[in-house]
Amino acid sequence: MFLHCKTNQNNPLQTPLQMKKLNNTQEEEEYYCPILPGLPDDLAKYCLALVPRTCMSSMSNVCKQWRSFIQNKEFIVLRKEARKVEEWVYFLTVDEQGKRTQWEVSSFSGKEPNHRLLPPMPGPVKFGFGIAVFDGKLLVIAGYAMDESKQEQVSSDVYQYDSRLDRWSMLANLNVGRREFACAEVGGLVYVAGGYGLHGESISSVEVYSPENKAWVLIQNLPRSRWSCFGCGVGEKLYVMGGRSRFTIGSSRYVDIYDPKNKTWCQNKNGCVMVTAYAVLGDKLFCMEWKDQRKIAVFDFSNNSWKKVSIPVMGNSCVKLCFGTFNGKLLLFSSNMEREYETLVYDPKAPTGLEWKSSASFKPPPRSCLRSVTIHV
Repeated sequence: MFLHCKTNQNNPLQTPLQMKKLNNTQEEEEYYCPILPGLPDDLAKYCLALVPRTCMSSMSNVCKQWRSFIQNKEFIVLRKEARKVEEWVYFLTVDEQGKRTQWEVSSFSGKEPNHRLLPPMPGPVKFGFGIAVFDGKLLVIAGYAMDESKQEQVSSDVYQYDSRLDRWSMLANLNVGRREFACAEVGGLVYVAGGYGLHGESISSVEVYSPENKAWVLIQNLPRSRWSCFGCGVGEKLYVMGGRSRFTIGSSRYVDIYDPKNKTWCQNKNGCVMVTAYAVLGDKLFCMEWKDQRKIAVFDFSNNSWKKVSIPVMGNSCVKLCFGTFNGKLLLFSSNMEREYETLVYDPKAPTGLEWKSSASFKPPPRSCLRSVTIHV
């Protein structure tokens, strides 16, 4: 019995392994499917990048090839080049009893705000968790839940909402479960620092998450344990401020600053205390302190200085406020469902005396707002 093989001048007789590789290559060529039939792939990718954001989740269900491209960084790059990036504001809201939270998303690009609920987040109802945004995704990190005996159970779970696919997934757990800690994105990495541990103890451990490695890694601890603090990433550095520390009486004014390049911490004593709301715009941090809720404390990272900005009195001066950002402006939403309250808009680039205006176009969802974040896709 003879084995008939394909031959060529350079290799008159191919081995079975060579034949298998040849067959695999032929199958790949035979089953190759263009992104859009009749178009080169580079042009097809550009066409997909022009699709409105409301259609992305449906588009991702067409085929694996489309879904893979939508999740790729190249997709965002092309949308930026085409100036098609859209800003959506995501609100963490709570019911009237203060027991159940829900994420909602709002689009403010039209004449009227468009609100809708996100799919429910997996896992138990949690509080005291951290929130971070990177690469079009929302991360909800750790926190605590109440068990059947009403005992707090600190968590290390991490959930991710992909705004392009409109779906939740679970990421790797933290190494150290924690609640009421600082959390921020810096240079495409997500950091968590401090908080309360599993047994209610204050902790100083710090972890960083890399999307490429898909794992949390412990790095150098905070100079001191601190809790109920918050974090922000500006100028490729992580800033941790507010809250309390084991080595200070009352609220801490120390700012702990981590430089990922040098992998070192430094500090200054120029922070704010008892912060009830905060947001970052460019190289400025906007904070509202519990002791003075008619003014905003603005920190300029470029010169390490603070200034105070008075908030215009609009209707009920006792309205609790939630900060948000949109199109380079600071938004002050009512956080306790004041129907007649119009959102205040602060434009830091406006001429002096014209920075503030009120707007009904930025109305939040009709539930109490706890936090808001903005995602660009």
